[in-house]
Amino acid sequence: MPDAIPDAITRHADIERLTAASRRAETACGQGSLVWRIWGSEGSPVVLLHGGSGSWRHWARNIGALVHAGHTVYTPDLPGFGESSLPPVGFDADAHTEWIQSGLNTLFGEAPYDLAGFSFGSMVATFLADQNPAQVQRLILVGAPALSPLPASRVDLRSWRGSTCPADVRDAHRHNLRSLMLAHEESIQDFVIDLYGADAEHDRIPHRRLFKTDILRQTLPTVRCPVWGIWGAQDALHHECMESIRDGLSRAPLFQTLTTIPRAGHWVQFEEPQRFNQELRKILDTNVST
Repeated sequence: MPDAIPDAITRHADIERLTAASRRAETACGQGSLVWRIWGSEGSPVVLLHGGSGSWRHWARNIGALVHAGHTVYTPDLPGFGESSLPPVGFDADAHTEWIQSGLNTLFGEAPYDLAGFSFGSMVATFLADQNPAQVQRLILVGAPALSPLPASRVDLRSWRGSTCPADVRDAHRHNLRSLMLAHEESIQDFVIDLYGADAEHDRIPHRRLFKTDILRQTLPTVRCPVWGIWGAQDALHHECMESIRDGLSRAPLFQTLTTIPRAGHWVQFEEPQRFNQELRKILDTNVST
């Protein structure tokens, strides 16, 4: 119920309340299962796809705003992340679409839905929109890779795998949060390090390479729904190539707008949730009837 969803996500207890307010569902993923969290019951469906080394919790600060606006929110753990099983064939974003779409068909049939993808999940979302034009009404890309022939900015990340010292692992997660995901030191609270670290340690998808290509730039010309972009103005991966990203987005025949949110890094929807939620709700209120 909407009243059970916390107004803000600032501590572990809020994540626990948000999780408790959801319905958990499982759909097929090869011989295993794809795990979904669902909030709301009667509103128009919005599907949120998380980024690499993440889980549904990448959207923790956005779900309540969507439910209170009258939407039903579906957030899977993508195959090989969080609680979901590995995909049976392939590891990259193009191996995920079959299981996401078949899961959606199980959960609500052939009804139309709006689709937002963050980072790695934006590649999965674009492939879904391209393959399912009758169902995807709006496509919102957030911090998407693979839109530009220019290389992404280099980010200094620390390896933590193989370390036997919990303090060293935590220090690496903190460093990587600040280098890659969040633009400001004050955004990095203890519980955020815990969330980020736990999700990273559940990442079982190796050898992701499509994010280093311009596959979305190549795919968007055949996407038939309206397309929007939302980026953090201080995205560590993309702030040096925003014009090229805008050009890549504009290859979609129904490209609408690219919004950059000040004081936000790559994980824009978490670092500046109020502004992000305003933009997202404005997009979802846009009339797309033809």
